[in-house]
Order: sequence, then structure tokens, then C-alpha cells
Amino acid sequence: MTALTSPRSAGLSGPWGRLSIATKQIVWAWTFLALPVLFFAAVRFYPTLEGFYLSLTDWDLLNEARFIGLDNYRKLFADPVFWQVFANTFAYLVFGTPIAIVLSFAIAYYLDRVTVLHGLIRALYFLPYLTTAAAMAWVWRWFYQPPPIGVINSILGSLGIPAQPFLRSVDQALPAIMLTAIWAHLGFQIIIFMAGLRAIPTSYYEAARIDGLGEGAILRRITIPLLKPTTVFLVVFSSIGFLRIFDQVYNMTSNDPGGPLNSTKPLVLMIYQTAFSSYQMGYAAAQTVVLFVILFSISMAQLWILRNR
Repeated sequence: MTALTSPRSAGLSGPWGRLSIATKQIVWAWTFLALPVLFFAAVRFYPTLEGFYLSLTDWDLLNEARFIGLDNYRKLFADPVFWQVFANTFAYLVFGTPIAIVLSFAIAYYLDRVTVLHGLIRALYFLPYLTTAAAMAWVWRWFYQPPPIGVINSILGSLGIPAQPFLRSVDQALPAIMLTAIWAHLGFQIIIFMAGLRAIPTSYYEAARIDGLGEGAILRRITIPLLKPTTVFLVVFSSIGFLRIFDQVYNMTSNDPGGPLNSTKPLVLMIYQTAFSSYQMGYAAAQTVVLFVILFSISMAQLWILRNR
């Protein structure tokens, strides 16, 4: 007499039932990851590949894209404005990132020791990060105006110091905007550094003090080395932010975006103007590819150098 087999036992003896537990976990993991992967493929990977293709074409939105090979890249690398913009972008990176990291760490280090009104002070530092970039840029633009409108020049005048041109100067405009960008993101970096400081076990500090180490030695031998993962994250995050700087420059130099004489123009603003002012979409795509290569190369180099150290 043939025994009846239940559907459950049939399933267990089928292909699924013969899989190991580890294989089943992998299958379930990829099943749940399928939707996010498809989402990123649709909204990230495909547009990225399409951007690479458009960089090889001549397209003005009105006519069909015409394949021209590497002509956009040849035009870009022969353009003196691009090299000036390239230098501006790296100036934001090379000077802005170290200043932001050192300043935010110093504030976080001493703020972590404050016991009175600690939460209020921390919130005040973080508040600028929550403010929209456009509003912040316009406030700082007002600060930099000539006297009697500009607050900073009014203070300088009261101290007997001549008024400074700031945003109207080829030499001062870029540092003025860089200062605004550093201030805008300072709160976020302080909070992250403070979280890293709080994660260090207090037993390390107690043992160091028992061994007779001073505060300077504790900072060099314990605090800074154990903050390495936090520092790596903030260096990469800050570098990407400065390489992609746009809002402060566009709003603070709205009469002449990127001016005076392109002295503050970053690569992102050049891409925006090429695409939406000149409607040279293929040329803008080539500039975007160059920015992508720069971002990827610098991020990977920073991760490799900082992790190895």
C-alpha cells in the first residue's frame, strides 16, 4: 500500500529541502536585497552609465544626441577656464578640509569636558547645519557687504581697520566663501567627533593617569589613535563636500556666479552653467565625468592612506 506524502514533506524533499542552511540564508538575503538593488540600478547605475555616454555626444536638448567621441574632453582640457575652476575646486579641498577637521575636533574635545549647559551649547553648534544653505549664504553675503550695511566691515571700522572688499575681491572672495562653508558644516562634524570621544572607554584614561601620563600624552597616544575611524569618515565626508561645493558660491556671488573673474567658481557650478545656461549637455556630461573621477580617486586614496596609518 503506497504511503501518502504531505505537501510539507514533499517540499522538504524537493530542491529547496536539499539546500544547506547557509545556502538558504544566502538565497533569502538576495531575495530581500533584490528590490533595493533594482532601485539603485534604475536611479543610480543607469543614469551614471547614461552620463558616460552623453559625455561622448553633442546634445543641446533640442536635437538628437550626436556621437563625437572624445571631442568634449579635448575641448575641456584645452579650456583655460576649466583649469582655473579646477584650481579653485582643489583650493576648497586642500585648505577647507584640514581647517574644518582640526577646528571641529578642537571644539568637540573641549566641549566634551563642559558640564554646564552642555546640551544647549551642542545644539547651538549644530543649528547652522540644519539651516538651508541658501538662507545661510545670503546672511553671510550681508555680513560681507561694504559699510555701513556689512556687519564685519562695520566692526572692522570701529577698530580702525579699513573696509575690506571680501566678495568683490579676486583674492579675498574664495577664502570668504570657504569660511562660510566650514562654518556651515562645523556642527555636524563636532557632533560626530563627540560621539567618537564618548565611545572611548574611560578605563583607558584611568589606566593612563595611573601610569603618570599627562593630558598631552593621553591625547596623542589614546584619544587621537582611537578616533581614527571617526576621523577617516569625516575627512572623506568633508572632502566630498568641498569638492561638490555649490550653494554657497552660487548664492553669495549671485550677481556674477563664480566671480569675480571666476575666482570662486567650483567645478559643480561650471557644470550647472554649461548645462542650464549654455545647454551644452554633452560638454556638461564630460565635466561631470571628470568630477566623478576626481571624487572617486580622492576618496579611495584617503581611505587607503588613513586606514594604513
